[in-house]
Amino acid sequence: MNPYEHRPWLAHYAEEVPHEIEQPTQTLADMIDDAVARFGGRTALEFFGAETSYRELGSQIARAAEGLRRLGVRAGDRVALVLPNCPQHVAAFYAVLRLGAIVVEHNPLYTPPELRHQFEDHEAKVAVVWDAVADTVADFPRDIRPAHLIAVDLTRALPFGKRMALRLPIRKARASRAALTTKPTARGVAAWEKVAGGRPISKRHPRPGLDDIALLQYTSGTTGTPKGAVLTHRNLRANAMQGRAWVPGLREGDEVFYGVLPLFHAYGMTLCLTFAMSLGARLVLFPKFDVDLVFAAAKHSPPTFLPAVPPIYDALARAAEQRGTAPLRGIRFAISGAMSLPEATVERWETVTGGLLVEGYGMTESSPVALGNPMGPTRRPGTVGVPFPSTEIRVVDPEHPDDDRPAGEAGELLIRGPQVFQGYWRRPTETAETLLPDGWLRTGDIVRVADDGFVSVVDRVKELIITGGFNVSPSEVEGALLRHPDVRGAAVVGLPRSAGGEEVAAAVELREGAVFDAEVLRDFCRESLTAYKVPRRITPVDELPRSLIGKVLRRQVRERLLEERAAS
Repeated sequence: MNPYEHRPWLAHYAEEVPHEIEQPTQTLADMIDDAVARFGGRTALEFFGAETSYRELGSQIARAAEGLRRLGVRAGDRVALVLPNCPQHVAAFYAVLRLGAIVVEHNPLYTPPELRHQFEDHEAKVAVVWDAVADTVADFPRDIRPAHLIAVDLTRALPFGKRMALRLPIRKARASRAALTTKPTARGVAAWEKVAGGRPISKRHPRPGLDDIALLQYTSGTTGTPKGAVLTHRNLRANAMQGRAWVPGLREGDEVFYGVLPLFHAYGMTLCLTFAMSLGARLVLFPKFDVDLVFAAAKHSPPTFLPAVPPIYDALARAAEQRGTAPLRGIRFAISGAMSLPEATVERWETVTGGLLVEGYGMTESSPVALGNPMGPTRRPGTVGVPFPSTEIRVVDPEHPDDDRPAGEAGELLIRGPQVFQGYWRRPTETAETLLPDGWLRTGDIVRVADDGFVSVVDRVKELIITGGFNVSPSEVEGALLRHPDVRGAAVVGLPRSAGGEEVAAAVELREGAVFDAEVLRDFCRESLTAYKVPRRITPVDELPRSLIGKVLRRQVRERLLEERAAS
């Protein structure tokens, strides 16, 4: 029997938060059309001062949808987006959905092997890509390469006068790629303006249904094999509605959201692309987080709502202490996710802003938000809060998920609600392991639930590392290290950071006669791994701890590295 069936946490909901949300009646395509109709003259997007109204955004979406239709995109087709945050990203996202096709989001800073693995899996017919990485996709083998590549030049969205002058270091290691200046596109690649610059799609064109797939969002497993989480319009619309219900006091048409989280990440996608748009909010987009850019934008459009991760809150709060708090004083609501939120960061943030900062919990497979701290005096720093409206939880024996743990005992967290995904793309075995027949999602996190329903994360069954809000598979990083000829064995773990989250750390066994050089190994990893996956700390060891069957014991490695760090 589930001891949490009576939902003790309901007593701690903020005032006016409903226990249940209504069933969604709008697809995401309907939702954005409704926002265009209701808030047409208001600003939808802001990018380095350039503003796009909801009416203009609606026109861009309709024209892009028709352009994609002319390229042969049909309902159910996958369309890959490989873009940083920019207005074109928003238009492309909703244009794909208008056709009943499926968006597949990608990190544009992934290495060619990382991108290729995902393209092999989803087999997109069309890809809309940042022009700085168009060559990467164009160079894929013919059986993987999409039939149509559309390149996006971010400078086209900049205010006139900044287009050819502004350079944005999105990735210092690839400065030549990071410039927001026009570059020649690969042969056979069409420009976004050409595809999206024609007539709008017919209003009679068939629309998607609530239970149609809207998104494939890739998430790393402990094996390092990418898995596409299948999310429907119903899943994503429900999660946006849950978020709306969770924050009483939001003013439709008047809020200013800052899009510092990447839209290709599940967290940024829901909080900015769906939740913010459903409110008629002004979404201020940043291609990457940068304190100076945020403070500069705040002079023109002071933010009121900031979804982010702990290191971002910490960096902004510290800057505000030095520069003055005025730019941040209007942020009434801030929701932190993807990693643990230190209480010191909460105190610093709430002091400089005068607003609330609460921690939430979720995963890609839950669209992603499932739990959150109440937006009010009942919030409890140090916990991940309580279940969202229309969300149930169980705590079970990790080895026997049918066996519920007694109240107060630690166990694996299970979640059920309208935001829970449909399974993994073309992976029935992994789906069966994660999604139980009665709709319960296995999170892989060990939690303890207090008598009043507040949930604290104790440990993870899965050994994923969370750094900068992104998941890193230890197996993937270990595989990269083991490809180096000097490395005989490797173990990769996450070590906690004082500002929240973890850093990627590795212990390596070297082959006889090899000379240890951490920077050489890091450079080697950078050839196949994106920057945030590369170990910041690499430690040589004579021998890695192993089980009787030879499996490396990562937990012991982690304990050893923590001891060494404390002693240094």
